[in-house]
Amino acid sequence: MAFLRNLLATILGLFIFFFLLVMMVSGIAASAEAQPEIKSNSVLHLKLSGVVVEKAVDDPLQEVLGNGPAPISLLDLIDAIKAAKDDDKIEGIYLEPQFLAAGYSSLQEIRDALLDFKSSGKFLYAYGEYLSEGDYYLTSVADSIYLNPQGSLEFNGLKAGVTFFKGLFDKLDIEPEIFRVGEYKSFVEPFIRKDMSEENKRQLLELITSVHDSYLSNVSEARQISVENLKAVSDQMEVRSPEDAVSTGLIDQVAYEDEMMDLIKTRMGVELDDKITLTSIRKYMKVARSRAYSSNKIAVIVANGDIIMGEADDAVGGEQFAKEIRKARESSSVKAIVLRVNSPGGSLTASDMIWREVMLTKGVKPIIASMSDVAASGGYYISMACDTIVAQPNTITGSIGIFGILFNLGDFLENKLGITNETVTTGEFSDLMTVTRSLSPYERSIIQNQVEEGYRTFTTKAAEGRDMPLKELMKHAGGRVWSGEQALSRGLVDMVGSFDDAVALAADKAGLDDDYSIRYYPKQKPLVEQILSELSEAEARVFGGPDQVFTPYLDQVKSLQRMKGVQARLPGEIQIQ
Repeated sequence: MAFLRNLLATILGLFIFFFLLVMMVSGIAASAEAQPEIKSNSVLHLKLSGVVVEKAVDDPLQEVLGNGPAPISLLDLIDAIKAAKDDDKIEGIYLEPQFLAAGYSSLQEIRDALLDFKSSGKFLYAYGEYLSEGDYYLTSVADSIYLNPQGSLEFNGLKAGVTFFKGLFDKLDIEPEIFRVGEYKSFVEPFIRKDMSEENKRQLLELITSVHDSYLSNVSEARQISVENLKAVSDQMEVRSPEDAVSTGLIDQVAYEDEMMDLIKTRMGVELDDKITLTSIRKYMKVARSRAYSSNKIAVIVANGDIIMGEADDAVGGEQFAKEIRKARESSSVKAIVLRVNSPGGSLTASDMIWREVMLTKGVKPIIASMSDVAASGGYYISMACDTIVAQPNTITGSIGIFGILFNLGDFLENKLGITNETVTTGEFSDLMTVTRSLSPYERSIIQNQVEEGYRTFTTKAAEGRDMPLKELMKHAGGRVWSGEQALSRGLVDMVGSFDDAVALAADKAGLDDDYSIRYYPKQKPLVEQILSELSEAEARVFGGPDQVFTPYLDQVKSLQRMKGVQARLPGEIQIQ
């Protein structure tokens, strides 16, 4: 087996080397090409499946070695829809979502862009085979919605769940040492409980109810069905077949895709036997990226992922993002900054580093926070000092609270692995941050005091940033999460709006009118560097197998490994479905 594995790895290495050469040559040739040609009377085909991320990095090996569809770049997708609205060559949009994995704030951004597209008078038709609740949220804005006769439509409400690990830790003799502030700071609950606390149940129920209310209200407006009727349909799961979807008014017709094509042809005045040009969204994104040049730039700094110390490609490094804000502030061509935040938080120290640069930027040039799916705890911390905070109604935000966590692995190491540990120290607390024994009550008090001091820092700075009395701010803190709508009514954000609204506000505050161009940071790595960085992961992609079932849990372990120092982090892995 080892011989076969090595042989396959060698073959793979040769293949990648050849592919690298081809890619480099192709890249040189592509650089001389302006942009893809879009034919007249084209239809933009939004076939959306896979994971939506804020700003996808072009992956040169994805199509060859990737498992599943490449990530969809939210900001690029929005740009493409905006460009199509004013493009005379685009007659309309054919929307075809397929289990799109996106938070409801991201879905709202796409939906808002589609609604804006419709204002041009161009058509927007949608077709589905299996429409999830999120998929339907997008398709609900279409002029006509067709559903496959053997397909399905999910319309039965939202849920949010938490995975608990206490039972596992009990079996492994692992003892969590927990330090937290705030009755709602429930990130640590999975390590010390087997179910949700009443406080966590309450906040999650109120959160998803707020998101669902917004969902029903918007669908009601689009489909001209009362919220009360929609809620009844959802609560009783009255849509159990495609025909049910028609009778409740959620879709227009049960039909096959060729019948949808006929509808599009009829709208375009094309003979049914003729073909129409469908332009893929990935092709059209390249057109949308070709922006008119302006010496006035708005820097969009995309903070996506856990907040950690240092730098990382898949996280928000405190030093790295502090530097990005500093560079934007000191650049003469950058007139305003939009801090785009999609983060559950992380290191308090790293968050504070970014906050400091935001504070130094205020008064020098406009800096606007644009909240995406999640901007909570540390994600809120880096946003709270901005001139204006813009959130979507279904953004998960707030969670003003912090915690610390250590794991006593002593019994696990000895009882399960036969490993023991002994230390000598020069001071009474030299091994305070140990993982091989329980802490004494006094040692716990030292760490708890540090956590409480961090909480005082967080709440004090949040109150100053929101221009709110500390006593009032404390009513909305305690680690509690809020939807964007809830946060707005409590003064934690300034307005409900989209990414485009945040950019327009930044331009207005900088006095730019329409004379500006957008630049995204951190910048994408050069093509060759991307390919080289992919080589180390190529074998894992090829030989990956059943272990991928455990990926969500391994990701949480990876997240735990990054937790150094006091944490300002969203309570648990909240996923609204």
